Amino acid sequence: MPGALHVRGVVLPDDEVRDLWLDGDRITTTPVADATTVADRGFILPGLVDAHCHIGIARGGAPIGSLAQARQLATVDRDAGVLAIRDAGSPYPYPELDDDPDVPRLARAGRHVAPPRRYLRDIGVEVAAPDVAATVAEQARAGNGWVKLVGDWIERDAGDLAPAWDAATMAAAVDAAHAADARIAVHTFSESAVEIMVRAGVDSVEHGTGLSVDLVDEMARRGTALVPTMINIATFGDIAARAREKFPGYAKHMLALRDGFPTVVRAAYEAGVPIYVGTDAGGGIDHGLAAREMLLLHEKAGMSTVDVLRAASWGARDWLGFPGLVEGGLADLVVYDTDPRADLRVVQAPKRIILRGRVVA
Repeated sequence: MPGALHVRGVVLPDDEVRDLWLDGDRITTTPVADATTVADRGFILPGLVDAHCHIGIARGGAPIGSLAQARQLATVDRDAGVLAIRDAGSPYPYPELDDDPDVPRLARAGRHVAPPRRYLRDIGVEVAAPDVAATVAEQARAGNGWVKLVGDWIERDAGDLAPAWDAATMAAAVDAAHAADARIAVHTFSESAVEIMVRAGVDSVEHGTGLSVDLVDEMARRGTALVPTMINIATFGDIAARAREKFPGYAKHMLALRDGFPTVVRAAYEAGVPIYVGTDAGGGIDHGLAAREMLLLHEKAGMSTVDVLRAASWGARDWLGFPGLVEGGLADLVVYDTDPRADLRVVQAPKRIILRGRVVA
């Protein structure tokens, strides 16, 4: 068991110079004798969060093949200051990592619940409408508090995005998740699927490119979260280029969704929708890019630096149930040399990273 640690600096969001002691995996403001000081100046944040990540999917889109591979991908995020991850769907089970001292805190979904032959190969459990609710309940047991539903994908016969199932089936999926004491996240790109799922009471919208002004008001009223994954949406141009010859309508739609997305996120932000940072790492997007996502939310969607920090740190941790830098909270923190509220680019270079009361960097 490592000895206690001590840090001093401006603790955010309180904006006060404070001393914190890390006694094992707990924060205390009561001095601990013989604690080792590992930071004596700077700006201290609760550990960052990637709220949409896939450590069960390897680069290129195939399922990972081992626990060691999941651990390695998670440590890439950890070394960038991400000390909590919500894995929004994994084809590879890894509950053994929930308490691994070298791995960020994990909020996990089971496998994606997806429509037959309309999702990424080998990633989701593909089921027809009559089996969706039961499969959601099963995947709730496979995760540790979350379920991931694929709400839409390209419908090849129509040549465009379409809901994965009928509205009643998708509403029943939400009910099944909640009955299993799990929260449910939904992948949506299209206008129709996201409206179905928000009105059905989904807990978080992933991507959400099809959101309307009316619908963001409804999300704000319900407290439905949005995880925009702006890094992912930037890839829509490549998706459209590959699809244009066979599915020109789909390609045009994807480009329109991409181009309008910063306005959508800004509208959600201004309406008071809870927004959290997520990269969609895994498959086509590298791990360790939470800082880049933060910058995009600030630069493209107009979120203030403080609200971006909230979306990536203390707010996201509270949403996922990981207490921050309060008495008895979890000993996860990042330290920056200068104030990230003044220049958000600072989050790309943490000076000190501490996970579970242990110095990582």
